[in-house]
Amino acid sequence: MNLIITSSRHLESEAAEEMSEILEEFGDPNATVEISILSGILTATTSLDPFLVVKKIREKILDEPWLIRYCLRIIPLHDTVYTKKDDIVNSVLNHVSVMQPQDTYRITVEKRHSEISTNEIISEIADKIQNKVSLEKFDWIILIEILGKRTGITIIKENDILSTQKVKRSLSE
Repeated sequence: MNLIITSSRHLESEAAEEMSEILEEFGDPNATVEISILSGILTATTSLDPFLVVKKIREKILDEPWLIRYCLRIIPLHDTVYTKKDDIVNSVLNHVSVMQPQDTYRITVEKRHSEISTNEIISEIADKIQNKVSLEKFDWIILIEILGKRTGITIIKENDILSTQKVKRSLSE
């Protein structure tokens, strides 16, 4: 998986169809969109750059806001690993090179269907990164999305996560 999509509860199949159509329109007819066992959570695997997909969907909403009805949030991922502390930490350390030495960051762990310790993950990652932590004004988010046995890892700017509702609201302002 290289995208996590959220939808309203019980509208997962509509969101899956919507995302499949979008990915096909963008040039990936072989993308897979799966409805997870977690209510309102879908995952997608595309051969396209997931960050570019999010950018293009944002542009699409700005042009034609009515076309995206069921996908609520779309999160691009750098990596997917098994939900094991060492795998998660190693994946994060492999991707933090996008940060400059003066950049600040925060670690956010979204955990569903897992007993893994959030505090252990955060402290182990923070101990190995030289940059300063800032929970309020940060340059980067180290986002760890734990979905049962699979975990998505991404190091992103705050606006790399697409909230379709926020983009639509911005049109009326």
